[in-house]
Amino acid sequence: MPMMPKRVKYRKSQKGRVKGNATRGNYVAFGDFGLQATESGKISAQTIEAGRIVASQSVKGGGKVYIRIFPHKSVTSIPAETRMGKGKGEVEFWAAVVKPGTILFELAGMPEDQARATLARVAYKMPVACRFVTRRPTL
Repeated sequence: MPMMPKRVKYRKSQKGRVKGNATRGNYVAFGDFGLQATESGKISAQTIEAGRIVASQSVKGGGKVYIRIFPHKSVTSIPAETRMGKGKGEVEFWAAVVKPGTILFELAGMPEDQARATLARVAYKMPVACRFVTRRPTL
């Protein structure tokens, strides 16, 4: 079952614009390796779930997968060949808004070559360009 919020105050949200780079959630915090978005976009709950399945199949209990994004934004659409007016369409799916620099997935407890291969498979599923990053050295 795809992710979505348990409760929202308003079902339908405005579109908005994605401007600038991520200032929060832009470094590897929980795992050792991460998948970082290099461009902005919306990632649907189904896509996040597909990435989670690929990562968990590849890890096979040898490590831990962290998902750093959550689909908070509702995306609506009106049926095809509908006349103008009659209000806003129904909620089609839920999406996570991603800015450049946002960490999407993290992996812990596995060697770098295996983590690189796993996150490459996850990146293939994502609609935004991604890159492999490692944890910053602590001072």
